[in-house]
Amino acid sequence: MLKLVAIACLFATPALADLARGRDLMEAGRFEEAREEFLEPARAGNADAEQLLGVLYALGLGVEQDHARAFEWYLRASMKGHPGAQAGVGWYYETGRGLPAPDRVRAYMWYVLGAIGGDADASLNQEEIQRKMTPEEIEKAHVLIDDYKGWLYPFE
Repeated sequence: MLKLVAIACLFATPALADLARGRDLMEAGRFEEAREEFLEPARAGNADAEQLLGVLYALGLGVEQDHARAFEWYLRASMKGHPGAQAGVGWYYETGRGLPAPDRVRAYMWYVLGAIGGDADASLNQEEIQRKMTPEEIEKAHVLIDDYKGWLYPFE
């Protein structure tokens, strides 16, 4: 068993190093270089790297601002249970940027899922959007939340 853990650590280390370097580069304002550090781990399915690429595209940091691409990177991370990315997906559904139209039901759903995961912004956004929703929309959202919650947060 110890042998398997050691092998797993060997494979995980480069991706973690890329993320750490990428975060350091972001803090230094070197966004294009940060993007390069995040690409490989994101393409390998690392939710943190996917979320960080979403941030870069959402804000246009080191890349041309592209809400559709930001949404896609956030969505990939969200489906792996990344609470910050879930809040990002909620915001995109709320505003409709990069999407055909806003969708309050799905915005609320993703905010709730992000809040369950511990994202404070998601919790605040959930409360805010709920004030704009009809009881029918909230009920519809809770059906979706129940579908996703068991899959994303099986131990909650």
